[in-house]
Amino acid sequence: MKKNIHVVGAVITKNGKILCAQRGFEKALPGLWEFPGGKIESEETPQQALEREIQEEMHIEIGIGEQVEHTVYEYDFGIVHLTTFYCRLVKGEPVLTEHIAIQWLKPLELERLEWAPADIPAIEKLARDAGQLPY
Repeated sequence: MKKNIHVVGAVITKNGKILCAQRGFEKALPGLWEFPGGKIESEETPQQALEREIQEEMHIEIGIGEQVEHTVYEYDFGIVHLTTFYCRLVKGEPVLTEHIAIQWLKPLELERLEWAPADIPAIEKLARDAGQLPY
């Protein structure tokens, strides 16, 4: 039986664009694009996990807003339960520590990247709701 993995992703918005992050080639899902974030630890809420992960991965502070999407996707390594949240950049500029590249794209430009499968429902929703970013 595959392991359930609960993760969070940050849809960080700034000036009508969304932060996209490319995974390193030494990681699972090498080279694919994702919303930055990570695993929820047992003692954390999803929002606490997201704040911690973004601080660790990108050395920035974020404010977390409403949920964008919740997706369950079965990979070969486990079943990922991904919850994404709208976020605003509060302090700092993203630093690449876990990722090999970032891009700021408008919602309708997101589909031109090759995304991790669990992120695709959020991409589709963001494209449908283009122009309605909260930050």
